[in-house]
Amino acid sequence: MRSAATTNPILSASHITGLVLAGGRGTRMGGVDKGLQLLHGKPLVQHVLERLAPQVGTLAINANRSQLDYARFGYPVWHDLEEGFPGPLAGLHSGLVHCTTDFLASTPCDSPLIPYDMVARLATALAEAGADAAVALTAGAHGRQRHPVCSLLRRSTQASLQAFLAAGERKMDHWFATLACVEVEFPDERAFCNINTGLELQRLEEEQ
Repeated sequence: MRSAATTNPILSASHITGLVLAGGRGTRMGGVDKGLQLLHGKPLVQHVLERLAPQVGTLAINANRSQLDYARFGYPVWHDLEEGFPGPLAGLHSGLVHCTTDFLASTPCDSPLIPYDMVARLATALAEAGADAAVALTAGAHGRQRHPVCSLLRRSTQASLQAFLAAGERKMDHWFATLACVEVEFPDERAFCNINTGLELQRLEEEQ
């Protein structure tokens, strides 16, 4: 009889591509490119890249504008394969199409405090459950919140996502509901905060 460790091997970082989602319009921040806004003198996306890089085998950025600026960080820049800024699912789709590893880990460019063990914890849960996806979950002052943009996906989910988008669907929770998905609770709600407005960016700057 095989051991649990053999049946559900823990995924290594080399099997995972990290993707930073920076393909949005930044509407609530006045239309600026959020990932390039400065926090403590560094672009938000740089904070995210520095936290995600040690957790994965390779990295890429999903961006639909300012692509030369994003390329300066030294990673591939993958744009949405659909026009019109259709949302983060389109960024995930592009990542699944382009990545050459069996797994894709994603995080948004406006979450500069993501945990340094996020991917490892998602990978452990996904492997142990034999799931298609693992998503971060927090339970705090704002109640239980899922963070599907902070997720780990099998590359084999690409066909499902492509069909979902082709049907005109855009809601992340609706697509994840079609998958064998495991939730992973993280204790620090603040680690998954999103910087959506200039005021939120200013407050984070003052807090740290």
